Amino acid sequence: MALNLLSLLCKDIMEMWLQLKKITDEIMQQETSPLCAVDIEEVIKKQFAYLSGGRGKDGCPIITFPEYPTFGEIQEKEIHDVLTYLTSIPSLQAAGVGFILIIDRRQDKWTSVKGTLLRIAGSFPGNLQLILVLRPTGLFQRALSDLIFRFNKDEFKMKVPIIMLSSVTELHSYIDRTQLTQELGGTLEYCHDEWLSHRTAIEGFALMVKKTAQMLQSFGTELAETELPNDVQATTSLLEVHTEKKEKMKEDLRRALTQGHGLLESINEPIRKDPDYTLNQDELENLATVERLLGQLNETETAFDEFWDKHQSKLEQCLQLRHFEQNFREIKVPLDLATERLAAFTDPGNCTTQVEHILRDLSSHEEKTCEVLDQAKDLASEGDQLIQNNHYAVDSILPKCNELRRVTEDLASEMQLRKAFLHRCLELHQSLEKAAQWCDEGIYLLASQPVDKCQSQDGAQSALQEIERFLEAAADNKLHDLDTITNDYESILNQEFSEHVLKVLQKQEGMQEMFEKRRVSLKKLAAKQTRPVQPVAPRPEAFSKSPHSSPGLRRGSVNTFSPDKDALCRLNYRKGECNVSRTESMSEEEENLSVLRRHVMNELIETERAYVEELLCVLEGYAAEMDNPVMMHLIPAALQNKKEILFGNMTEIYQFHNRIFLRELENYIHYPELVGRCFLERMKDLQIYEKYCHNKPRSESLWRQCSDCVFFQECQKKLEHKLGLDSYLLKPVQRITKYQLLLKELLKYSKNCDGSDDLQEALTAILGILKAVNDSMHLTAITGYDGNLNDLGKLLMQGSFNVWTEHKKGHSKVKDLARFKPMQRHLFLHQKALLFCKKREENGEGYEKAPSYSFKHYLNMSAVGITENAKGDYKKFEIWCNAREEVYIVQAPTPEIKTAWVNEIRKVLTGQLNAYREASQQKSSEQVFQSDGASTPISSSPFKSYQKYNKKSDEKKSEPASPDGCFGSATSPKYPEKVRVWGKASQSLDASEENDGYSSAEDPLNSSDAEEEAAGKKLSPGKYTVVAEYDKGNTDDLTVKSGEMVQLIREGEDGQWYVKNLNTSKEGWVSATNLLTMIGDSKSSLSLCSSESGTGSSNLSTSSSCSESCTASNTSISDIKG
Repeated sequence: MALNLLSLLCKDIMEMWLQLKKITDEIMQQETSPLCAVDIEEVIKKQFAYLSGGRGKDGCPIITFPEYPTFGEIQEKEIHDVLTYLTSIPSLQAAGVGFILIIDRRQDKWTSVKGTLLRIAGSFPGNLQLILVLRPTGLFQRALSDLIFRFNKDEFKMKVPIIMLSSVTELHSYIDRTQLTQELGGTLEYCHDEWLSHRTAIEGFALMVKKTAQMLQSFGTELAETELPNDVQATTSLLEVHTEKKEKMKEDLRRALTQGHGLLESINEPIRKDPDYTLNQDELENLATVERLLGQLNETETAFDEFWDKHQSKLEQCLQLRHFEQNFREIKVPLDLATERLAAFTDPGNCTTQVEHILRDLSSHEEKTCEVLDQAKDLASEGDQLIQNNHYAVDSILPKCNELRRVTEDLASEMQLRKAFLHRCLELHQSLEKAAQWCDEGIYLLASQPVDKCQSQDGAQSALQEIERFLEAAADNKLHDLDTITNDYESILNQEFSEHVLKVLQKQEGMQEMFEKRRVSLKKLAAKQTRPVQPVAPRPEAFSKSPHSSPGLRRGSVNTFSPDKDALCRLNYRKGECNVSRTESMSEEEENLSVLRRHVMNELIETERAYVEELLCVLEGYAAEMDNPVMMHLIPAALQNKKEILFGNMTEIYQFHNRIFLRELENYIHYPELVGRCFLERMKDLQIYEKYCHNKPRSESLWRQCSDCVFFQECQKKLEHKLGLDSYLLKPVQRITKYQLLLKELLKYSKNCDGSDDLQEALTAILGILKAVNDSMHLTAITGYDGNLNDLGKLLMQGSFNVWTEHKKGHSKVKDLARFKPMQRHLFLHQKALLFCKKREENGEGYEKAPSYSFKHYLNMSAVGITENAKGDYKKFEIWCNAREEVYIVQAPTPEIKTAWVNEIRKVLTGQLNAYREASQQKSSEQVFQSDGASTPISSSPFKSYQKYNKKSDEKKSEPASPDGCFGSATSPKYPEKVRVWGKASQSLDASEENDGYSSAEDPLNSSDAEEEAAGKKLSPGKYTVVAEYDKGNTDDLTVKSGEMVQLIREGEDGQWYVKNLNTSKEGWVSATNLLTMIGDSKSSLSLCSSESGTGSSNLSTSSSCSESCTASNTSISDIKG
């Protein structure tokens, strides 16, 4: 059909083209004069001959040769051209009759007449009818002309008669006066210039018509031979080019028609001026010529318009077809993508949240697809309209329209099926989660029922009623059997979904079994009756002694002294019932703990999945959009190229959790008590959060600058987030803190499990990461420190304290009177130094509200010592250096913080002491080889006594240290020779009067009597009476009061003892320092040294042997500076 329509269209176009070609050929084939007026215009203007428009009796055109004295000077070619042109003007019919020549030579000579005739005879190209000569008027010339013409007539070689006229009157007898000009006594009006103008215009118009016809024919040939393009752009360009050429052709036609009509008016102007005016024959012929040319132009224009309409229609239909084909290809791509995308919505999900998320994605996809479907329907309607308009390409358009309708219907139908599928999945997931939640609530109910209260009849009855009430809601929450679910949801169940359903059913059955067991137990307990006391009770000996140990039993009857069998049975029954109840309670408790562990593990994995999804959402919805050229104009200048500042290393965090951590956590879903191993294996990877937290202040500041920009609003709108980006940027910080809470919960429910140690270690490691992040963020807030903080070693601890200073100058003790009021200082403990800073006020908002610290003082850890217990407050300790020339009394917020700091400082100093000892031993070995066996005097090396002391200390590893917990730094091996030696007198003065029981840790040999007395004291396991109250401030921790009994069970790490309050049965860990305060000397308990390192306490405090050694040498080491 399309081919037929196209053939008909081409046929019509060809017919129009042939008609146009015929007309233009006629125009172009018209004979034209070889000469035009414009070519010989200057010669014609001489007017030596002209065509006046008069006619003879037979209609012969009259050519007049007026008086022209210089006729003899005119060139032959000029005469020939003029005569040729003049003879070409009349019609062929008039020219065929012959021309009449009127030669006016009245004022001339015969010679002139003769010459004129001879030249005309040689140059006249047309037929001659008659020659009329007005001879000269003079008598002599007239007679001469008659005589000579009569005898020399044959000389002119003319086949027409030549009549010599004497006057104009005679001329009138040959030619009517109306056909003669006024110069010849006639009435014919003639203006040579006007005649020349008309002739030039007519000839120009005829030439224009011919050129126009030629151009139209050429353009028509081009249009007829044009092949239709195959794309929209080429078709559009071709149509524009052809339209432009057509308009140019039309403009030329209009210009030619305008010129023809103007010329026609010019010819008719005499009649317009004088209605009685009669046009002469030449004017009538000019008028007919112009009208004929105008008619040809109109006919040509009509034929061209018809041809153009057909051609234009053909091109426009071709363009419509190309547009339709292009739109079809363009709409086919999103339709195929929508179909492909829709085919991906086959996942039934693994939870309600995921299915809801998939449904939201499907709804979003449906909205986009609906737009595509509407476009496809519109395109199909457009194709139908083309077919109705008799488009030539029906065979091409119709199949595409049918395909569009089929695809749109299939896609819409499939969309509804997917929605129904997902709604069924959502329905089943909701039922599963509802059942699982009901099971969890039931398990929590069982776990929350205290076993001890259920042992009574009332308690058992109350617990049983709770269970009954809970089971009443089973109908609304309980799942049907597997067969029913399979039949109802067969269309959506795949293997994974079926396994999930089976797990929930198993969980439901397990929970119901647990409830049934609990109901049976509670019914037994609730049904127990209070039994009366038996009137006859067996003798105690019957149960406490063997029958062989009693002589009476051997002599008498066994039945006489045997206990009542019923009583024994009742007693055994009670014991058995009690044991069964206890066993069931323990079994239920273990099962409840297992359920709780699984619950925490599920929460860990579900929140991890949600966390990964949120990170991906932020990275794709915000971070990726910052590189989108379409969104670039919405990004403010302050945000340009700041993606790494705003998002930190979130991409690294997402990749770790998505590719590694989430998958590994899912491997432990059935073994929650072992998940600590996963954390321990990935602890180094989790340190990436430190980088994120360090960048968080910069990110927060940048967010506040740009939070109101349109870019963030557009991204949030696309993501359909209710919360802004800042809430999602906080997610990593919240997540790393969430882990320690979940690990604590798992550890709480995993006591005595195989993985409890790993859980504890993982919890400790996570807390360490949080502490390191927190400490490092505080460290970056220090201002005023000139050195490099990285040179101070690892930051171990940081915190705020009250600090008093106490300094001495030489032997005179000088207290800083301005320091009665404590200074607020923030201390940073590094491996190599201790920094004292002043905390500044917090300003700003968010992370900018973080405090700043002004650097105040610096202590090198190689030159400090500590005294664990300061007078008057068990929360105070001392840090000093330079033989107590500088003393800093530090008060911690709580005793626990004090203990932690003292232990950490002790570890640092112990490490330095061990390092010094190794260096000293190495140096001593080198000196032995160099001395060739010679002994070295004690006074020559201040370290010999120290080495002897270390040796004795190694032999007394079990001895306790000073009650004041004095500890000093070993001299740095880097400076072994820089020592200061004081006399014994000054030593005693410092120790007894100034130090008041506090020892200089820089000299481990310079100790007070109180330290030496406490050197032999040691805590050991046993029971003690409390002499001082102890309360950590937390109701869940161990508290004791004066007069209560405590039992020291075992000694742990870092000077901690596991203690039980025998009055309240509470247990807990207590530091050795606090134990000394609690139990005092009431049970001869001994004080502990502040350092309980692996080298023993003796190397951290002095002994009498050391003092004797110092006395013998008459010297002591007061200060060793490193």
